[in-house]
Amino acid sequence: MSEYRNQKRAFITGAGSGLGRELAKCYANFGYKLALVDVNAEGLEQTAQSLHGCEVLTMIADVTRLSDLEKAKDEIVKQWGGVDVIINNAGIGGTFGGIDKVSIKDWQQVLDINLLGVVRGCKAFTPVFKTQGGGHIINIASSAGQMTPPKMAAYNVAKAGVIALSETLRFELDRDNIGVTVVCPAFFTTNLTSSIKSDSADVVNRVDRIMAKSEISAADIAQMIFEAQQTQKFMLLPHKFERRLWLYKRFMPESFAKSMQKQMKKLFKRG
Repeated sequence: MSEYRNQKRAFITGAGSGLGRELAKCYANFGYKLALVDVNAEGLEQTAQSLHGCEVLTMIADVTRLSDLEKAKDEIVKQWGGVDVIINNAGIGGTFGGIDKVSIKDWQQVLDINLLGVVRGCKAFTPVFKTQGGGHIINIASSAGQMTPPKMAAYNVAKAGVIALSETLRFELDRDNIGVTVVCPAFFTTNLTSSIKSDSADVVNRVDRIMAKSEISAADIAQMIFEAQQTQKFMLLPHKFERRLWLYKRFMPESFAKSMQKQMKKLFKRG
């Protein structure tokens, strides 16, 4: 077996803000070399400047282009000989609205970044893991991919796809000594609303208020993700309430559906 496990090298997409920045800080604290990518050069530089005592590579990369991720992978292999952990974190909030309101163009954007961006990350780096004898993939999904709230169809579908992809890779790559973790957080304070499109300012304000009430922070979730990687945990649901909802849905699906329908009628007007 390769000695890759004795190395500490991590690759993180969407590292210029939010959870990506907190992940970078967390892994830096544990002595990892970090390869950080984002489309936002200013945010990426701010993340890099917030890190201390670790080797950092920063690269501008768009997860909607496989060539960008391949280029990042090639540079990492050139500099470090390989990578031990990849975290497919980049994502956007997408468009809030009914199925008859959201354009196909908006659907395509959300799927291209939130789902296919993860696919591209896995595709680019899996050959490196196979060559060196192992590695670990961490895909950031969302509890929305499990709970499927209304008027968020594109986001829900993309995140559900990330969960299905991760489950597939868990079995597909096990023989190659490649671990997989999928993370399904609910709301926590981040800059997600900056990428949400909606014809109602109240929607964005509502999401901001919910995020502000979260009992756990992006830094807390980053720490949980690191621990999940260390223990080879497959599915991480950081929020207690959403963990209970997930179990409720799994074991009592019809009761869950009726409860959700009742709650949604209170939250959303018909239309």
